[in-house]
Amino acid sequence: MGLFTKKTGASYVGIDLGMSGMKIVELLNERGRARLVTYAYADYPTSSTERKFLDDPARTAALLKKVMSKARVTTKRCITALSNSSIFSSIITVPAANEKELQDAVRYQAGKLIPIPLEEISLDSKILDSEGSGSGKKVARVLLTGAPQSLVNAYVEILGRASMEPLALEPESLAQIRALVGRDRSTVMIIDMGSFRTNITVVERGIPFVSRSIASGGASVTANIASTLGIPQDQAETMKRDIESMQQFAPAGDIFPILEMLLKPVIDEVKYSFNLYQGQSENGQQKRIDKIILTGGSSLLPRLSEFFTKLMNVNAYRGDPWARVVYPEDLRPVLEEIGPRFSVAVGCAMRDIE
Repeated sequence: MGLFTKKTGASYVGIDLGMSGMKIVELLNERGRARLVTYAYADYPTSSTERKFLDDPARTAALLKKVMSKARVTTKRCITALSNSSIFSSIITVPAANEKELQDAVRYQAGKLIPIPLEEISLDSKILDSEGSGSGKKVARVLLTGAPQSLVNAYVEILGRASMEPLALEPESLAQIRALVGRDRSTVMIIDMGSFRTNITVVERGIPFVSRSIASGGASVTANIASTLGIPQDQAETMKRDIESMQQFAPAGDIFPILEMLLKPVIDEVKYSFNLYQGQSENGQQKRIDKIILTGGSSLLPRLSEFFTKLMNVNAYRGDPWARVVYPEDLRPVLEEIGPRFSVAVGCAMRDIE
């Protein structure tokens, strides 16, 4: 099973096995439009930490099966995302005179770039475009993706135990681009703030050009609030989503300095990635980021979009993964509330629909 393998079908389940919990979304292909069939999520026990769900496949599969049963999922076909921090991804330029030359060049480059023997890697590639080089030879830009075979096997085992049929495993960044960027060809920075990690992806013409991940997210923000105020973790978790509570940190009413303090590791990485991309040029033109999309559970922090807009001088807003999904109007309030947590699952489920 390749990372980009496709099959056709009427409906698909997107599965996001995140670090703090699992999210599933089933979408029906309705004449090329995605219609919501069902969705569900379940948080892991609070003692869970990064990658712990992979350490106990039987328990994870049992929970996944239970969640899908309660959600009344109607199909076994699923697409699942691999964490950005667990895979290798790079855009390479290789000779492309014919298919064999291209594939040989891809493997050669992969051997140079990936610090793991290729026999231990599930390797896949996707041609982005091809053109003639200055020497007249045809070259292609290729998105090269590699995941440790042990990681792929662990996901396949979990899905198999849950009685699901995995059609594809793909990087979560591609799922998010599909759900949050779609056909927009402007340059976008996606900041995905999860519980334990923050992933930053710069997307140019629908392609992830910069992908970075740091071990800092909402859990560290909650811990900082709890230790600063001397309150329990659950109270701090509730407080960080409430503008009035957050203003307790800032008697003058301006919470931006508080956000800057709480999010310092994330801000430092955002600035680094921002400058890394904008420090490049193409055809004599300096590259620039046009907008910022915030997603992940911690993107619900009060006034976060305004904060990043002011900080980076680029329009920032919270992404809506349901924007191109048809669903009952009475579900809008709850879907808007949970949307930031579902961008990966929605993007996976949309993979063979759009």
